[in-house]
Amino acid sequence: MSILRIICAIILPPLGVFLTVGLKGAFWLNILLTLLGFLPGVIHAIWVIAKHDR
Repeated sequence: MSILRIICAIILPPLGVFLTVGLKGAFWLNILLTLLGFLPGVIHAIWVIAKHDR
């Protein structure tokens, strides 16, 4: 996992997802989750980053 993307995901979850997948569906879902609650956005961002780093 990229440490920079994980740090971005903790500070600003949509940025971490954007750096990983771009403007795809996961990015928009993460914006929605972050608006509904910060913690769900962080969890989703870390999950997306971990999934795409294999």
